[in-house]
Amino acid sequence: MTDHIAKNELLTVRDYLRYAVSRFNAAHLFFGHGSDNAWDEAVYLTLHTLNLPLDRLEPFLDARLLPHEREALLDIFRRRCEERLPAAYLTQEAWLGEHSFYVDERVIVPRSFIAELLQEQLTPWVENPYEVVSALDLCTGSGCLAILTALAFPEAEVDAVDLSTDAIAVAERNVADYHLTDRLHLIQSDAFSKLAGKRYDLIISNPPYVDEESVAALPPEYLHEPELALGSGEDGLDFTRIILREAKKHLNPEGLLIVEIGHNRAALEDAYPTLPFTWLDTAAGDEFVFLLHAADLPD
Repeated sequence: MTDHIAKNELLTVRDYLRYAVSRFNAAHLFFGHGSDNAWDEAVYLTLHTLNLPLDRLEPFLDARLLPHEREALLDIFRRRCEERLPAAYLTQEAWLGEHSFYVDERVIVPRSFIAELLQEQLTPWVENPYEVVSALDLCTGSGCLAILTALAFPEAEVDAVDLSTDAIAVAERNVADYHLTDRLHLIQSDAFSKLAGKRYDLIISNPPYVDEESVAALPPEYLHEPELALGSGEDGLDFTRIILREAKKHLNPEGLLIVEIGHNRAALEDAYPTLPFTWLDTAAGDEFVFLLHAADLPD
């Protein structure tokens, strides 16, 4: 069915959802940027495009659509299939829990297990959230984790670092949207290079961690993301090594380091057999995010 025929034959939200799912499945799309199946992606794109509440599908299923609404839906479905753009780039919106962030192709689409840990204020590792007065988000990208850190720890001054000036520009927009410019500071820096003398109660990072083999096999959707934000050497641990080498000099004596490393737990433990990693429980298990105390890090 061509888009011209579809526009004339499909009338309701229900019609367009069915059409989108069929089209997405036929195109063998990859889902990994906010949804994991064709139905959820179709629902999100449809509700967003129609300016409807993202959590209220049922009342609108049998609503008939105006011609310009049908055209807008067909266009976004077409772009998703033909350009293989992640949905977040099409809508310029990404969600972590209940929080929405502006994104475009200058930054990686936010997806981090650290977000759910921050929503719990890092309990039980942080006993009193008000005692965290300084924090660093390394490889901040769109600034989403830095913003969630600032929201979780109301007394904290937060530094957010990224090498990419493009990423910093996107983060500036999000920081302004959340009215946090007074205590969330964006710094363009290669890792810790511009943080000499700075120490923090908390350092978090969701750095590049995809190994060479996996980078070569990435689905087309991921190739729209900045390469700098994905690959990290042969085993995916190049940037994590920098963090482990440098973090102690930037942590207060009772400080915490929390880092996400994807599927690299076994490789990391093999590379650092003496480090007492604590693996944090997330919705996907305890394989992806580690915690270290400042005292346990190498000098």
